[in-house]
Amino acid sequence: MQEDVVGTNLRAIRAARGLSLSGLAALSGVSKAMLGQVERGESSPTIATLWKLARGLELPLSAFVEGPVEAGRVEGGFAYRTVFAFDPAFGTETFEITLGPGWEHRSEAHAGGVVEDVFAGSGEVEIGVAGVWQRCRVGEGVRFAADQPHGYRNPGPVPVRFCNTIHYPAGKRRSAGA
Repeated sequence: MQEDVVGTNLRAIRAARGLSLSGLAALSGVSKAMLGQVERGESSPTIATLWKLARGLELPLSAFVEGPVEAGRVEGGFAYRTVFAFDPAFGTETFEITLGPGWEHRSEAHAGGVVEDVFAGSGEVEIGVAGVWQRCRVGEGVRFAADQPHGYRNPGPVPVRFCNTIHYPAGKRRSAGA
């Protein structure tokens, strides 16, 4: 199960950093109770929770979701799978994201200097940055500074699929065990 991969990775990262659940809660803003549930595989964290952990620990999102599960995570009309896990040599990670009809996903600001690339594979996706939405059609790409709140939405009646590559600046490239 995906929860087992996330929980196992989270526990290993926390142990490698010498952090207690309380210490990690203080760094990430995720409650101690939720962290314990995730580590034990009793709760499936939302994408927002995973991003809070990634920001608090200065790690890429894939540090938590890498593992033998290929299907990715699904939340309502939002699904993703890791295409390329974080690579410290390049400072990037890539995900394939699917949004259901009318679905919107908002993301909080990432660390300073983080940039995202979106490449539409099927359907049309809209990318919102600083309150301005830009349409990205099949075969087109959009690059934006992700160190501000942003979002992705599907304005159409059919699911859309796109690749999302996250570029981390050199100072923010930490390995999962660091």
